[in-house]
Amino acid sequence: MSQETTYLELSEVDGAHKFYEVIVDNATLTVRYGRIGDQGQIKASAYPDNARARAAAAKKIGEKVRKGYAPAVPGVRQKRTVSRRQIVSTRSTAHTAPVLWRYDSGAPAFGIFVDGQHCMVGNEHGVITTLDHDAQVRSQVRLPDGVKCIVADDAWIYAGCDDGNVYDLSGKMPRVAYAIAPEIDIYWLDIHDGVLGVSDADGGITAVDHEDEFLWRRPGRGRSAWMVRCDSDAIYHGHSQGVTGYEWRTGGELWHTRTGSVLFGWQEHGSVFAGTGTREVVRLSKAGRLERTYRCDAPVFSCATAEGGQYVFAGDSQSSIYCFDAAGTRLWKLGTGCGSAYSMQYHDDRLYVVTTGGHLACIDASEPAIRAAQAGDVPEVRDVKAPREAPRPVQPTVVEVTSDVDAGVVVQCLDDRGRLRVQVLSDGYRRDWSVQFPKGIREPGARYLVTEVREAGRGGFYRAFGDIRRLR
Repeated sequence: MSQETTYLELSEVDGAHKFYEVIVDNATLTVRYGRIGDQGQIKASAYPDNARARAAAAKKIGEKVRKGYAPAVPGVRQKRTVSRRQIVSTRSTAHTAPVLWRYDSGAPAFGIFVDGQHCMVGNEHGVITTLDHDAQVRSQVRLPDGVKCIVADDAWIYAGCDDGNVYDLSGKMPRVAYAIAPEIDIYWLDIHDGVLGVSDADGGITAVDHEDEFLWRRPGRGRSAWMVRCDSDAIYHGHSQGVTGYEWRTGGELWHTRTGSVLFGWQEHGSVFAGTGTREVVRLSKAGRLERTYRCDAPVFSCATAEGGQYVFAGDSQSSIYCFDAAGTRLWKLGTGCGSAYSMQYHDDRLYVVTTGGHLACIDASEPAIRAAQAGDVPEVRDVKAPREAPRPVQPTVVEVTSDVDAGVVVQCLDDRGRLRVQVLSDGYRRDWSVQFPKGIREPGARYLVTEVREAGRGGFYRAFGDIRRLR
């Protein structure tokens, strides 16, 4: 029996730019969807016979046509350009910082994540490299598009990408944990207890729950929203007109504080920090009250704090980094030697930055090292090269098959009133709780083996952790 393919597109001048393809091959229905010009996500479903597969396809096509999709020819419309930070990074005139090592990722880098074991950098080519604190490259993975940011939620690490997807990096192979609407141009994201906050190029703010379903979406008060931070009470959104707090469940506005145009954001337990185009870092209470300003000499593209806000760090567009005490006194200013810091993170007396030059740099931020650097005495930088062979792009929908049910936790995909949910079958877990599980590999009735399942979030759901394999 011949294969039947229907290809649709929805393209608006200042809005959606996405495709939807439906393929019926005998009794198998395959749907591919995403941004025009991307490979997109693929989902295959098996039906008892060709007639039922065709009926399901017709239903899906009809739903899309009613939403404005129309027949098109693949490849005629071109992929829209992804928004990038277009800045001129000049060389710092300050003394050079005590850089211990720097890794050249090969492209400008926004994504950074540092903990006790890992130092991760994600660049515009979609390559995420994991190093240890001694600068040894441990692993590399290449996502389908450029990496905007890397964030953690308890033991789970996620990467937000230019293809509109958020990938779970906790297993051997990255999986799509959240599929943000294709028309949303992600600028930054944050996650807390499974609730994802996404800020975008148009200044909008979106909240998505652990099942990858939209809680709400707001246009925001400004443009170019480079900041979003989440906690158990609110989502804090920084944009061209300042910082706005939203109630995470409903999206109701809690407060708005005008600042300079926000270019980056950070948070501590009781405060949020916004790096601005008006050459300062602004500290606000989580009720929106202005608490302190930290003055720099150029627009601030990144900021971070030591634990508890004891020190506040900033990176400007002139390749300089700053350190302030909590009261706002500038303690030092030094040059990175490898470009302006797009993002940064402080850990264990070291400041890690990812730069316009594509480097992940480890800076000794201890007092003796800083005093020596201010006097012109810095250690010799250890330059770390990327592996010669670049990693191949991942295929997030490929799943290994196994029959070894004793090697993990068994979960099953069920149809719940038209929505595919995943629940735990193994003993010791609540049957009424769902599991955060990649949508791209869900099939009705299928059973999967996951490395581990952990209680997570605000109560009422689990997360799959580690590798995922389908049971025969």
